Amino acid sequence: MSDPGSSHPHLFSPIRVGTMDLRSRVMLPPHASAIGNIYGTEDEARRNIAYFEQRAEAGVAWVGSLSTHVRNHLIPGFEPTGVGAATTGFFRLPFFVERVQAFSDAMHARDTCVTVQMVHQGGMPHGASPVMSAPVINLMPHVMDTDDIAAFVAEYAASARLAMEGRADGVELHLNHDDLHEWFLSAYTNHREDAYGGSLEARARFSVECLRAIRDVVGSSMTVGIRLNIREEMPEGYDVDGGVELAQYLESTGLIDYVHGVVGSPWGNPSYIQPTYFEPGRFSSLAQRFKDALSLPVVHTGRITSPRVAEDILAAGHADIVGMARAHIADGDLLVKAREGREDEIRPCVGGNECISRRYVEGLPFGCAVNPGTSHEVDVPWPSVAPRRLLVVGGGPAGMELAALSAEAGFEVDLREREPELGGQLRYVIRAPRHEGYAAYLDWQVRRLAGLGVTVTTGVEVSADDVRASGADVVAIATGARARRPAIAGVDAPHVLDSRDVLAGAAAPGGPGSRVLVIAQDDHVAPLSVADHLAEAGHEVTVCYATHQPAPLLGRYIIGGILGRLDARDVRMVFMEEVVRIDGPSVTTRNVYSQKVRPLGEFDAVVLACGSVSESTLYDELRGSLPELHILGDAYAPRRLVFATRQAYALAEQLAATHRAAALA
Repeated sequence: MSDPGSSHPHLFSPIRVGTMDLRSRVMLPPHASAIGNIYGTEDEARRNIAYFEQRAEAGVAWVGSLSTHVRNHLIPGFEPTGVGAATTGFFRLPFFVERVQAFSDAMHARDTCVTVQMVHQGGMPHGASPVMSAPVINLMPHVMDTDDIAAFVAEYAASARLAMEGRADGVELHLNHDDLHEWFLSAYTNHREDAYGGSLEARARFSVECLRAIRDVVGSSMTVGIRLNIREEMPEGYDVDGGVELAQYLESTGLIDYVHGVVGSPWGNPSYIQPTYFEPGRFSSLAQRFKDALSLPVVHTGRITSPRVAEDILAAGHADIVGMARAHIADGDLLVKAREGREDEIRPCVGGNECISRRYVEGLPFGCAVNPGTSHEVDVPWPSVAPRRLLVVGGGPAGMELAALSAEAGFEVDLREREPELGGQLRYVIRAPRHEGYAAYLDWQVRRLAGLGVTVTTGVEVSADDVRASGADVVAIATGARARRPAIAGVDAPHVLDSRDVLAGAAAPGGPGSRVLVIAQDDHVAPLSVADHLAEAGHEVTVCYATHQPAPLLGRYIIGGILGRLDARDVRMVFMEEVVRIDGPSVTTRNVYSQKVRPLGEFDAVVLACGSVSESTLYDELRGSLPELHILGDAYAPRRLVFATRQAYALAEQLAATHRAAALA
């Protein structure tokens, strides 16, 4: 009998890293603070541990997701600000050891190793020199003196001791992504003239002192590694050769057991959480530069979206171990499915970064766009129901997810869709450049429905009488939304097109070189995606926003990717201007603050990217005439994919509980 993992022989082969014997080559890098903070409330900690327990049981060999801030050293009254700013940190919390012990014990019970990542963001307020690290972050640092340096070295040593008491297998020193250590390591941010600046050895002195202090505490009982940028994204920073040189020097100290090489900044193009605009495994060949230059094991993380991508990277010799975060958010059982030859059942990650943007941009709870069940691992499984008939009208993201979840709970589900194909607005999204992940998700969802035995009927217009005659016990209306056409003088001219029609190829703004204006009245990515589509087709594109910035709901970990693509194609951006008149080729705007009216220019076509208006007519007609009627998705209020799937999850959970209770009554 062949090994069930034989199609992924490298992925499922063992390896030793420091003190850790790993049963596979998969590491989960830090990514779980939004899912459930292990250092938060007891409920958050339980949710965090349950999330990782599922993935450990599936075959993950190493969890490095305890991203943990060391205590800051501040004068009285100073308040650190910015993403990642810390005061007490986590190591010094009174329950730190207890929490890490609980986490480590849960992972060890599943033959999974644990490392704690030691983090301190640069510039908040500490830095090596009086400079800034990025053109989009304008906080000037406090320049560290030798007393500050000594205090931090001692703090890293104390933190390592606490991690050891927590029964973790190792610690990882965070030297990248704008960490305080990167500010010292990089000649771009380190202009010191003392023992901590100048040569590579001097710039690395702070990090080496911290590593030596950590080793003095843990000895050979724990694994010690580093996470390092393979290159810096600012042209003035170090390049790949410089990254290799740094890694070689740190290896030469004999203080580390592995190097975790990554690419990206916290704000730029690419960010270190690379979105859909980058091919899977795009930067693994750069990690090979580390692997070729070092004798230590090399870990690489960066848009490794599937077991096949991971296997290819390992087989090519680009890395010894792969870090896979968002792929495991999308499907916690992906390694089980890979071992069993069921890769087509793996729920694909679309790379939209809602998992991080919702929490850190909008202040909303964690949500995965394609897997609304993620973060609910700690919850009691839904009760199965006696066969009940559910009619879902609308086969967009909300309708499809509700139909699938309800079928999994035991409902007999009838899904009806007006268009010839399922997908709703996803059918337009997948036509935008670099959105192949969304197409894979749509295909996966269609296969899922078929496998669950959901009765799917497409190309049918469902009336209120049809619904009443269906005999369904429960009816859910997910009829989506229609394109919004704003009240602009001249908006009905024939050269004014809707973005959906443009993406679908149903409307053309003219031949290559045509001057096209995109009117952006949408706070997320849609206007930028249609601009990308138009620019790729060779048009001269201008995007006009009334806001003072593009896509204000896009987080810093995704927006750089699309803005970089657009600027590379010379797409023009106009801000704080509201289009008030379209008069033939001429377009007039009004500044939203001064109210000054001015001509914007002349355009061959205008494309509206102005959001949607709910299509709730069927629901309105049925209200009060059915015993159990629900509405969800864009039919209730137009939002994004993650909102649709989360609403479907919440409704399916409610239906399962309600009908189970009724059956038992």
